[in-house]
This record gives sequence, structure tokens and C-alpha cells, in this order.
Amino acid sequence: MTAAFKADPAFEAGSVVACDWPLCQVRLQDDARYPWLILIPRRAGLQEIEDLTGAERAALMDEVVRAGELVRELGQAAGRPVQKLNVAALGNVTAQLHVHVVGRRHDDGQWPDPVWGRGAAVPYGANGLQAAVSRIRLSSGG
Repeated sequence: MTAAFKADPAFEAGSVVACDWPLCQVRLQDDARYPWLILIPRRAGLQEIEDLTGAERAALMDEVVRAGELVRELGQAAGRPVQKLNVAALGNVTAQLHVHVVGRRHDDGQWPDPVWGRGAAVPYGANGLQAAVSRIRLSSGG
């Protein structure tokens, strides 16, 4: 019997589930400084991209591109068009395989440094978070 997928509890502290795509759970990072999605393949026990099958790796890449388009849409909606996408599967803190897709701007306060572990997150607030999640769901067809 295969173990069921469950997102690492560490994701609960700073992000919310927005929707599920064919391969990944899509989470919105609760940091209004950046449009930022986290994709977590819904397969138990994954730590590295190499743990996915070839078809799953292709699906992950398709979903990363889709997430990039959505991050650009979120940035545009917030009046801060994305100038550069940062895509990373680090896993140094949370070993479960996940991919960050972050919209960056040259004036975002952390540029050109990475966003991980830099500065305190600025939460969206309940209304802003719900609006962003709703936009993600609408753009995702559900």
C-alpha cells in the first residue's frame, strides 16, 4: 500500500493551499511583498526531482511554467508587474520536494538577493489573502 500525500507541516506556517493541479498542490506564500507560489508534487516520500518518473518530471515543468504565468498575473493585479521569475527547488529547510516560483522586481527591497530567509514576511491580511487565493482558483479553472 502506498502512503498518502501530506504536505510537510512546515508549509502551514507561511503559506495556504490555493488549489490542486494534476501533479502538484499549489500553495500561496503569505508574503505580500512578492507574488509567490509553492508547488508540492502530491506523491508521498519525494525529496528530489529525480524521485519523480519521467512523465511526472515533464508534468512538473509544465506546472512550473503555468505557475510562472500565474505569478505574473498576481503581480499585475497588485500593480507591481513581475520583471523576473525566480524558480527554485531548494529543500534545505523542508526536505519534501517542492518548487518555489517567485515574482521579483528590481525595486522589491531584496533585489538582487534571494528572498529566502531575508526580511520579515508581510502577510496579505485576511481580505488580501482571500482575494489572491480566489484569483489563483479562477485562473486554475476551479
